Amino acid sequence: MTETLISVVIPAYNYAHTLPRAVESVLSQLDEAGTELLVIDDGSTDATPEVVEKLLAQHAGRFRALRKSNGGLSSVRNLGIEETAGRYLVFLDADDEMAPGALAALTRHIADNPDTRLVIGAHWSVFADGKRSLQSVKPLPVTARARVRGYLLDKTVSICNGACAMHRDVFVPGNYPEHLRNVEDIPVFAQVLARFPCSVLDQPLALIHKHADSMRHDLAQSLAAGSEMVHDVFARERMPEDLQDLRQAFLGQRCLSLFRDCYVGGEYVLAKKFYLQALRADWRTVTRWSYTRKAARLLFR
Repeated sequence: MTETLISVVIPAYNYAHTLPRAVESVLSQLDEAGTELLVIDDGSTDATPEVVEKLLAQHAGRFRALRKSNGGLSSVRNLGIEETAGRYLVFLDADDEMAPGALAALTRHIADNPDTRLVIGAHWSVFADGKRSLQSVKPLPVTARARVRGYLLDKTVSICNGACAMHRDVFVPGNYPEHLRNVEDIPVFAQVLARFPCSVLDQPLALIHKHADSMRHDLAQSLAAGSEMVHDVFARERMPEDLQDLRQAFLGQRCLSLFRDCYVGGEYVLAKKFYLQALRADWRTVTRWSYTRKAARLLFR
């Protein structure tokens, strides 16, 4: 019996209009040996259940689908880990697409790099006007410290869901935190970079569609996660002891991100609060001039 090498999981919540595009982008290359697709409807209230049933009828026996009560992306991804058989998992958002040739490229890369536990690929950013921008992937730093610092602090390491594949071993320290409805992938990506061998594949693995109503731009969800998500990232079971000293700097970074989100969203009282919290966490925040100029307008208005 052929071992399942790669499982693709598509979480679907109220994306009935884009789900067929995502599913078909995977099915078009699913004949690659040792691959499978699982679609999980996270309690959608639109036509997603009907769309899933139609797709199952059109592509009988080619993929599986589950429906669950709404619990957020973390709960869907954790269920996907439980319900799939692949050694590696790809989580593709229902509003995105798998790039042509992605599964074949991943299969070859894994064969050439059998020790890798995270494959970070390139991707296309696709904008509302149809224009595309290729986001290439840079070589990874050699040490775990440099990788984690590059991801959490310096922003020189970028990982995009849909354009990466993770070995199921990486979830042993911890799954996706289900109390987070936003930034839930940061604790997982950080623990992988800190604890496991990683590699890069400079080939586009996904088309990531950018749009204003994406959860990536949801201020309410960002505020719900707040600065408390730092505790998840630096939980002892996730982050090794010798990297715990990065916690304060990341707290400052997180507060700056919340400051920016609140400033752009017109929540100026909250923006001021997060900027001051960032200063308390890391005094070097004041040297981040793009943030400091905005904060000065609030502090002295």
